[in-house]
Amino acid sequence: MSESAKSKLEHLSSRRVFVTTSTAAAVGLLGALGAKPTETAAEEPPVVALTKEARDQMTADQILEKWKEGNRRFREGQKIQRDFLAEQKATASGQFPAGVLLSCIDSRAPAEILFNLGMGDIFNARIAGNIENPDILGSMEFTTKLAGAKVVLVMGHSACGAVAGAIADAQLGNLTQLLAKIQPAIKATAYTGARTADNVEFFDAVARKNVELTMVNIRKNSQVIAELEKAGAVKIAGAFYDLKMGAVEFFA
Repeated sequence: MSESAKSKLEHLSSRRVFVTTSTAAAVGLLGALGAKPTETAAEEPPVVALTKEARDQMTADQILEKWKEGNRRFREGQKIQRDFLAEQKATASGQFPAGVLLSCIDSRAPAEILFNLGMGDIFNARIAGNIENPDILGSMEFTTKLAGAKVVLVMGHSACGAVAGAIADAQLGNLTQLLAKIQPAIKATAYTGARTADNVEFFDAVARKNVELTMVNIRKNSQVIAELEKAGAVKIAGAFYDLKMGAVEFFA
């Protein structure tokens, strides 16, 4: 190969790398801002990871809209392509999640899948019945005050075993004291039908009330998060996932 041909080939190769990298960065920013896939989305490089710049450009409401859009894609089978190996490498030296989610340990409600998110997009605290406690609050204070997350989302779900157990007053080791934290939601739920653990409609109503009370408890028991919310730096929101429909309902 002549020197001129070799030089031309190296130039084209270098330009191809630049274009691919630039396109990937642009797609990542658009994905972070909640842009809808275009008709040529299938030909674009996969979204890689949420950057500090992209996260900082978004408001709490825009972050929630991004998650809502992700759930819509999940339900419709139109998920954005993700390169998890690339995300692992991109986030190895740092992370900039947009929010923190407190959800149940139920294996059927994995947030990253339901919201079509990837590595580095969201902090995820999971505990049976999505209740708060000092350790959960401490984790949330780290994610918001120190790591820059802008949304605190509490998500319950339908057919929650922890809620059913609390209604049935189940007793089992350390689980007993955990279920006791759901008892206030049972008492606070207005319902005229059968208030029993085998009434799905009732314990779904309790699960929703439990989300609301957990939001109240976060504000009450974490001065750090309450002050961030008051200053407009953080938004606390609630959500409820329907196992049968695959849909997440968001509420304040």
